[in-house]
Amino acid sequence: MELVVEDLIKKGLEHSYSYEAYRALVSELAEKNESTGPEQSEALSQYTQLNNSRMRRWDKTLKFSDEAVTKIKSVNQKILWVVISESWCGDASPALPVMNKITKINPNISLSIILRDENLDIMNQFLTNGGMSIPKLIAIDKKDDTVVATWGPRSIKATKLVEDYKTAHGLLTPEFKQDLQGFYNKDKGQSILEDLLLLLDN
Repeated sequence: MELVVEDLIKKGLEHSYSYEAYRALVSELAEKNESTGPEQSEALSQYTQLNNSRMRRWDKTLKFSDEAVTKIKSVNQKILWVVISESWCGDASPALPVMNKITKINPNISLSIILRDENLDIMNQFLTNGGMSIPKLIAIDKKDDTVVATWGPRSIKATKLVEDYKTAHGLLTPEFKQDLQGFYNKDKGQSILEDLLLLLDN
């Protein structure tokens, strides 16, 4: 008998990471010149090192407006955010610190991170345009353990940048990926925060 999505997620959570444990894992892999996932390469280990330093920076510098904090504090139902990620994922590095900061403001919202390549059965339930794009956030209402919303792999604003570039050039080049990180640096997590605040309305 096929497991329903909620049961698959419950099973995946048996090997999940808190944000702190995930940060420790990424930091350790960065030092060892390795990455998460079965595939190991110089490129993936370099992305892991970059993401480690980016997340360290985001953790220190993220700022939320008073209005955003008030909105986050107003959530009174218990919500679990399950996020599918990998250490090498460039789009996860700005997103996960924003999610973590939200959960620190309101303990009704909790965060668990699972690795994509260890949880392909879950990933395949939450594809983006047919692809296994990460990070992917799955919001679960703890009252009845049902999936109520999803988000990812990028903010609405970053997704538009990606789609416009693909329309004009076909594929995403390494240069564009650098430009996208430049957007994230200038944006300071605000477009991700805006999206997640909308998610909390659901």
